[in-house]
Amino acid sequence: MKQKTNNLFDSKVEPIPRLRPDIDVIPVSGNGHSYLYFRDMRGYLEPHFALDRKVGTVLSLLDGRKSINDLKPYLGKGIDGNQLLEFVKMLDENRLLLSPYFRTFARQKEQEYEQADVHHAVTAGNSYPADPRELKTLLDDAFMQHSLSYRGISTDSIHALYAPHIDPRVGMETYVQSFQMLKDIQPTRVVILATSHYSGLYGDFYQGQPFVVSSKNFEMPLATIPADHEAIARLLDEPGDSGLSANDRAHRIEHSIELHLLFLSYLWQHDFSIVPIVIGGFGELLHSNGDRLQKQIGNFSRLLRNQFGGDDDTFFLISGDLAHVGKKFGDERPAATMREEVRQFDEQFLSAGEKGSTEMMMDLMREECDPYRICGYPPLYTFLHAFPELEGQRISYDRWDQTERESAVTFGSILYQ
Repeated sequence: MKQKTNNLFDSKVEPIPRLRPDIDVIPVSGNGHSYLYFRDMRGYLEPHFALDRKVGTVLSLLDGRKSINDLKPYLGKGIDGNQLLEFVKMLDENRLLLSPYFRTFARQKEQEYEQADVHHAVTAGNSYPADPRELKTLLDDAFMQHSLSYRGISTDSIHALYAPHIDPRVGMETYVQSFQMLKDIQPTRVVILATSHYSGLYGDFYQGQPFVVSSKNFEMPLATIPADHEAIARLLDEPGDSGLSANDRAHRIEHSIELHLLFLSYLWQHDFSIVPIVIGGFGELLHSNGDRLQKQIGNFSRLLRNQFGGDDDTFFLISGDLAHVGKKFGDERPAATMREEVRQFDEQFLSAGEKGSTEMMMDLMREECDPYRICGYPPLYTFLHAFPELEGQRISYDRWDQTERESAVTFGSILYQ
């Protein structure tokens, strides 16, 4: 996306905009050099953007109050104001500063995404190969290695699958054991209820709209999967406050839907379309009565049931992981010291999911206000509200230990018949 650069920061006396608070700055080393690697979860930076670690002193001074002239005493003699200004302009042009230029760039990028017809996979080339042949070989090997034989489960009666969206590089065994159950079914429509990791980053943009649907076709390495525009239009045309938004910028960098489509596009050769919906946080239900949100969940769940509940050609995918614990996620204790308590909590959460009990799930989550950050709670809670008569069977449970960051993520899957 091209943007005019005439509104870049360009003053020696005005305060320099501060460094964006939503960027992770990570020290890295390679080939005898030390760098600062900038990771932008919102995808506004160019991939793999890094600077020499020596600029860390300047970056630490960008607090939104100091000007170029104010910085010079902190940096010692020999610092040229013009060179310092050029450096700051470079930071601004690369979207590192919380500046008018950045805000204009971000707004244009989001608007361009919303106006596009296709969602291009952001996980391809990162979590798995973007090359179709390499990807197919990888998945062929994975299904050969990890597939299990399940007895007593009839594929004719499968209605839904709750499965993780963990990186396949650490969760491939769970993905295979979960999605292999879907190999022989042929629904023509898949409604995906997935965790939204990013809708909360847009401030009040999604205020009062926890459900975000996209009408885009999803371009994956093995297939482009069309959206079911007719079904989506019916959802949007339904009267009442269901909390559903069609402004789909929350999908732009989201992985929770893509990773499920990765496996469907590998397993299924028949034509099918999707209704992709991401769901924001339900924290309001845990900290207060959340009357409006609870009503929206009820309305949206009835909408799903009325539109798709009696349709044997519609399948539901629910995308969510379980606990996120340890220092990476804000806990004071390392994840290794919390292993047994997390396992017990996950056990109760999955049990509520298997029994189809929204009451059990809500009581558990309210007990300590979601102490382990269960990201699959909103989509699974919504699905269980829509189809309270369904019971599930647990397929898998696993854990990813990030030892170097003293953190862990747990994940599992439930099959609904």
